[in-house]
Amino acid sequence: MSGFALHFLRHGAPEQPGLMLGRTDAAPTPEGIAACARQVADLDVEHILSSDLQRCVLPAAAIAGAQSREPIIDDRWRELDFGDWDGKQASAIAPEPLGRFWSDPDRYPAPNGERWSTLIDRVASALADLSPVPTLVVTHGGAIRAAIHCLCGIPRQHLWAFDLPYAALLSLHIWPGTPWTAQIRGLRP
Repeated sequence: MSGFALHFLRHGAPEQPGLMLGRTDAAPTPEGIAACARQVADLDVEHILSSDLQRCVLPAAAIAGAQSREPIIDDRWRELDFGDWDGKQASAIAPEPLGRFWSDPDRYPAPNGERWSTLIDRVASALADLSPVPTLVVTHGGAIRAAIHCLCGIPRQHLWAFDLPYAALLSLHIWPGTPWTAQIRGLRP
């Protein structure tokens, strides 16, 4: 089996960078949308999927429009829900609970937030539903890290080593099976 290309594009810069943006539906800047479009201008994909939040939907729509396609919106590609911290500056959160969260977001989720394992489960579900064709997913840093964990088996504590700036593109080659196997092809910041 030849497998297929699977590309993950982190959304462009939001209008208010530096916030804990999970479920908060912050718009991307026009420059952020353009940066996303530039990153994938040379990709040949059959499907373009997107989180349902506008910081992903707007760049996905621009990319899909340039290719005469319609993006497929799927809320399973949303960012981790930061609960009571959502939409706040990290500096406005008490350092001790924030530190516990970053060290183990499954054991110490944000108050009223989502556990890391819940994000893993929903991303795994979205991955299982992919067609084995070249695909672009416009999503969030947390969802990309969850996908890397699911596809490559990289432990959570090592996933923070992946620098995923706004409009970063991560390309994988996927071989379907049980479990799927993946090879990282490249990261373009």
